[in-house]
Amino acid sequence: MVPLDLYDWIAIVGYFLVLLGIAFWVINKKQSNTEDYFLAGRNVGWFVVGASIFASNIGSEHVVGLAGAGAGDKLPMLIYEIQAWVVLILGWVFLPFYARSGVFTMPEFLEKRFDARSRWILSVFSIIAYVLTKISVTIYAGGVVVSALLGIDFWTGALSTVILTGLYTVLGGMRAVVYTETLQAIILVIGAAALTFIGLDEVGGWASMKETVTPQYLDMWRPATDPDFPWLPLLITSTIVGIWYWCTDQYIVQRALTAKNIKEGRRGTIFGALLKLLPVFLFLIPGIIALTLKMRGELEWDNPDEAFPILMSNLLPSGLRGLVAAGLLAALMSSLASVFNSCSTLFTVDIYKKLRPNTPEKKLVRTGQIATVIIVIIGIVWIPIMANISGVLYEYLQKVQSYIAPPITAVFLLGIFYKRINATGAFVTLVTGFVVGALRIILELFKDSLDPDSFLFLLGDINFLKFAAWFFLFCVILITVVSWLSQIPARIKIENLTFQTISKEEKQNNKNSYSWIDILVSIVVIALVAAVMIFFNGN
Repeated sequence: MVPLDLYDWIAIVGYFLVLLGIAFWVINKKQSNTEDYFLAGRNVGWFVVGASIFASNIGSEHVVGLAGAGAGDKLPMLIYEIQAWVVLILGWVFLPFYARSGVFTMPEFLEKRFDARSRWILSVFSIIAYVLTKISVTIYAGGVVVSALLGIDFWTGALSTVILTGLYTVLGGMRAVVYTETLQAIILVIGAAALTFIGLDEVGGWASMKETVTPQYLDMWRPATDPDFPWLPLLITSTIVGIWYWCTDQYIVQRALTAKNIKEGRRGTIFGALLKLLPVFLFLIPGIIALTLKMRGELEWDNPDEAFPILMSNLLPSGLRGLVAAGLLAALMSSLASVFNSCSTLFTVDIYKKLRPNTPEKKLVRTGQIATVIIVIIGIVWIPIMANISGVLYEYLQKVQSYIAPPITAVFLLGIFYKRINATGAFVTLVTGFVVGALRIILELFKDSLDPDSFLFLLGDINFLKFAAWFFLFCVILITVVSWLSQIPARIKIENLTFQTISKEEKQNNKNSYSWIDILVSIVVIALVAAVMIFFNGN
């Protein structure tokens, strides 16, 4: 690793000064009620919405993990990074229902569509899942990045970034998060793009790199018999996880709910979808470049997750290296800020306010701030546990999400597409789904101690992509059967909350919220996704 010099530090310090300036400006604005604090007053434009969606998604675990996937023969994982078309589903399909219902959170939407039981279980489960996956993984990856780049120890790097991020998130709320994320997205794109272009030049261009790693290495489509990434289960499961993550998860959807109206929110998701195509070129390809240089004996690393920081340290010139380091820090901080704010929103709106409905607005804002502080502390406590994670971080993250996503995706999808789905079906599916998902994780960890001929061993040993695909089908059948065996939903639970019950007035309002430009750009995004899928076919 090449140490950072004076010009690098100037770039890093400059970034932090601008970031703190934006945070200070936002903190001085009013945060008098929950709509101000948790949804930035619902007054954000499409550019900031799209940039915030992108920056929330691209955390340090993406930068480190996706480059590690490129360097560690995990190219099929690329499919999770070309889900721009799923981001479009958020804007075109789900967002009108969320905006129409006036909700703050996704569990709140489930209560409006079903009942309070579904809201409670999704709220509690989401907070636990955020702490165990998003917060812990992001802090771990961030600690690795910061210690590698800045030459400081893991604990100092992780603690300093967590505390600084937590500070402006607590004080500034959602408005601080979305505006700082816009700056962070810009810096990250500029820095990582520079590394990709310089890296490709270093290896002699795409053709030379392809020749070194072999065309087969660049094939994201493995045969159906592949033990790790069979193509059909990969396509199905990545779509299930994608719909859960992009269309129903508080972490992402909260950004779209900050928009002034449906039109701005939808345009924000379209812009976010365009940005979502960038990680393939910004993070995955640098991982392949690092592998190429390693195969040629020009670069050394022990773990694929080290590929990006080591490549950056060795290839980039003084100053630019500092800018990319700032971009990586930005990725870490934007992800942490997003999940801190989402957790405090879920706790305050879905748990505290539910238990104490007459709490004044100012006290709810204070409760959200205290909740954020507690979540920051829990995140710090999890650091030593996450330090024990081994292997490719990105694959680990996708595995865990594949066990979480099926029941939630089934409930939301069928909830808005089929008016016969009722509260009992949703509740039974969520409870059963979370129990099965937890059981799968436990069995996967302890399968070596089980009888190889037993059903439990089979459940723990089956490929995670195949498991998630069958698990989703099971959830769809379960929610449909239970709903049909129980009472028909009340009119108030389905009116304007399913496609079959939208009023003529609402249909017209939705039609007025987009133009031919929105449709054209959406078609371009889908065409670009198809082009990337065809390009990475090993030929």
